[in-house]
Amino acid sequence: MQAVMAGLVSAVVGYASSFTVVLAGLRAIGATPGQAASGLLALCCGIGATAIFLGLRYRMPISIAWSTPGAALLLATGPVPGGFPAAVGAFVVCAALIVLAGLSPWPARAIAAIPRPIASAMLAGVILSLCTAPVRAVVDVPLLAVPVVLTWAVLQRYVRQWAVPGALVVAVVAIAVHGTGGGLSSATLRPAVELTVPTLSLSALVSIAVPLFLVTLAAQNVPGMAVMSTYGYAPPLRPLLVTTGLASAVAAPFGGHALNLAAITAALTAGPDTHPDPGRRWIATVALGAGQLALGLGAGLAMALVLLSPPVLVTAVAGLALLSALGSSLAGAVTEPEGREAAVVTFVVTASGMTILSIGAAFWGLVAGGLTALLLHRRPAPVKADQERHEVAEQRT
Repeated sequence: MQAVMAGLVSAVVGYASSFTVVLAGLRAIGATPGQAASGLLALCCGIGATAIFLGLRYRMPISIAWSTPGAALLLATGPVPGGFPAAVGAFVVCAALIVLAGLSPWPARAIAAIPRPIASAMLAGVILSLCTAPVRAVVDVPLLAVPVVLTWAVLQRYVRQWAVPGALVVAVVAIAVHGTGGGLSSATLRPAVELTVPTLSLSALVSIAVPLFLVTLAAQNVPGMAVMSTYGYAPPLRPLLVTTGLASAVAAPFGGHALNLAAITAALTAGPDTHPDPGRRWIATVALGAGQLALGLGAGLAMALVLLSPPVLVTAVAGLALLSALGSSLAGAVTEPEGREAAVVTFVVTASGMTILSIGAAFWGLVAGGLTALLLHRRPAPVKADQERHEVAEQRT
């Protein structure tokens, strides 16, 4: 039950924290409201089916998410020649590129070369802003946030595994009591499914397909694998890329832009708070998949509930859930003196939240940390090495 609750919390938090970006991105490239809702449903179903399959297949907490940086890229790109059908065609091409990346060995080799302190620092930088959200929520919406934080604190003291679920329940109750506008009464559970026949456009391929592929691989799949490694898991990357690429191809005609490995929700499902036994944490990702399926089928109700809530309150629940992950990742980043500077650089760049070439700060943090590690790495001088060998030989004599 502990792992199941962690997975359900991850599903709700992952959905609520970024579904508005997905809808805005799809609308920006020409989708109608019905097509955008269909895309959100397709992504939820794709996440659910893929997470359940991979969790059962590999018995690891492999979390799947939609590409939030990819949705932000769509929002920045805007309309393309050929309209939404051309954008859907670009989604299909992006999915094919992800599958091809899974069929080649270089992505797995690149990720395996990431040092553990740098990977831990990257995770800490990713979740830092979320972990400060409870403080901002207490200041901005004290009537809603204070009961949530107090509930979390009390349960953290006595029944730690129920602290985050209890805080989530209190948040939902607070939203229902203080929400206005009759949003829940007008919500509908009827799924919205619209099929769009994809078309190929050179402009859409250049402006959407290739950047979306690079953003999804660099800003989502690479950090996702790095997060998994910080908790001692080493799932095979290439089959995961093939699986998420095929799932993205299925979701594309219904408006879904891209699926990938999750980073933030991976920290929620793969950490020690999910289950004391690392071999049982895969249950959380199966529960996450089931929760995403439910959220997709009941998108109207879930959307109305989240829209009634101040965005900072939803983010605050995620921040409370990630506090332990922040502590463990910071410890893993700075425990070893060697490479500590590179880990600090990784953390600072990632926490900055900068975006360059439509690629998020998590990727650039890894790049900066890796370059710092190479710059500061010093080999022993030949003279000193010869002197050490001479001293060892004298001692043996």
